[in-house]
Amino acid sequence: MIKKIGLIAGNRNFPLLFAASARKKGCQVIAVAIKGETSVKLKRLVDKIYWLKLTEFEAMFDIFKAEGVGSVVMAGQVSPRRLFCKETQNSPALKQVLDTLKDKKADTLFGAVAKKLEEAGLKLLDSTTFIEEYLPKKGTLTKLEPDFDAWEDVYFGLSLAKSVANLDIGQTVAVKSKAIVAVEAFEGTDNLIRRAGKIIRGGLVIVKVSKPKQDMRFDIPVVGLRTVKMLVGAGCKCLAFEAGKTLFIDQIASVRLADRHRITIVAV
Repeated sequence: MIKKIGLIAGNRNFPLLFAASARKKGCQVIAVAIKGETSVKLKRLVDKIYWLKLTEFEAMFDIFKAEGVGSVVMAGQVSPRRLFCKETQNSPALKQVLDTLKDKKADTLFGAVAKKLEEAGLKLLDSTTFIEEYLPKKGTLTKLEPDFDAWEDVYFGLSLAKSVANLDIGQTVAVKSKAIVAVEAFEGTDNLIRRAGKIIRGGLVIVKVSKPKQDMRFDIPVVGLRTVKMLVGAGCKCLAFEAGKTLFIDQIASVRLADRHRITIVAV
């Protein structure tokens, strides 16, 4: 039983969910939060929080060591565009790390962080630690089942999404009538859905998968209320994601909103 855990907290609600679940199970949470990314709501959900600029990332190793933390979880992301901002480019420490990478793919970036943690004597755990119940099993989660055409698009999109994910380009595709409308890349899932809705209005199916060799320590697929709001705005009719490997945040509110707009949600 882990009594104390370090949390490297990125943006959105994933870090909040993790912190609340860890403390509910009797674990003390020491968080390192990123200024400009992490929600201020995290403060009330952890035992101690340290706010760092992205350029101060190396300080987290000393923080965790001083706090007696041996195991760490990464939850939430940092906006990819910050790779190219002046803050990053003007930081010798960050620039040195980035310049040594073979590429800037998600797995490469997160893998470099994982290696740094291990070198500092910290064990990086699966980001699903303490929150396994938020990984839906196979089945339809909404009241409405996908129709025949939607299922055709789901299974058409699954194999293609897996191919894209294998290249570490993205993990989501937008499909309509067995045609690929849009593929997720640097912009993330929300912007993919928005873009697809501008290309084709109505009847879109969004398919989200894990990578074929998904490292559950970081960058796992996440959907939630924000995702469903994007589906509504883009006129989508179905969201399908990989069962057991996708984190579904705010599931009750998300499904309720989907039901109101006759959007189906399935774990496959």
